[in-house]
Amino acid sequence: MSKPSPRSSPSHAHHHGGHFDDIAHEYDDSIPEHVMEHYHRKRVAILRRWAPPGARVLDVGCGTGALIKRNEPHFAVYGVDPSGGMLRVLATPRPEARLAAAHGSGLPFRDAAFDLVYCVAVLHHVIDVPAVKATLDEMVRVTAPGGHIVVWDHNSRNPYWPYLMKRVPQDHGDERLVPEEEIVSGLEAAGARLVSSSQLGLVPDFAPRSLVGAFAALERVVEAIPGVRRFCAHNVVVARRPAS
Repeated sequence: MSKPSPRSSPSHAHHHGGHFDDIAHEYDDSIPEHVMEHYHRKRVAILRRWAPPGARVLDVGCGTGALIKRNEPHFAVYGVDPSGGMLRVLATPRPEARLAAAHGSGLPFRDAAFDLVYCVAVLHHVIDVPAVKATLDEMVRVTAPGGHIVVWDHNSRNPYWPYLMKRVPQDHGDERLVPEEEIVSGLEAAGARLVSSSQLGLVPDFAPRSLVGAFAALERVVEAIPGVRRFCAHNVVVARRPAS
């Protein structure tokens, strides 16, 4: 499979590349491993619904590559992140990884290069409305006709986020929880068609390993109740670039 060809892109001032450089080596320890494993499983299951084995996939804001590592056996995964420090942590055990230092608002790839493009917990770090729109524009641009875009980010309706964000090193006070409606309208304005928009996740960071199963069972119940599920932890928006 040929590598998606690069494209020159402008520099952008948003995202805190330097801040993430500073915390790169502690980033993966900010949430207990057993809690993160729960969410990684959910995310991988969703991503595999929207692209076939061997598909060209782009992880926007890949960080230290937790999802890249899990998706590599299934997809041909590329990753971009503005933090060179985060990319160095990812690249250390895998020099073959397809990585680029770039902002989501200026992806260094040609049009229609990927079958699936996703970002997870990225947009609330992009912050500015124009930068969020530009990032969604770029995600749609590099998606092939008939391909999918998945945006998984913090749900602004969930009341717990402000407390958690005060405790983790990656959040330092100027983040913005991007509303579901802004994500949907941004993708549609870029030419994608909405497939689904839902809320998922309820297992908290403080769940002890012994109770993750119980929290996960409660999560499944809440996710199945219309109205109540609107307050789950994450917005998960899936869109498709039209084939024609």
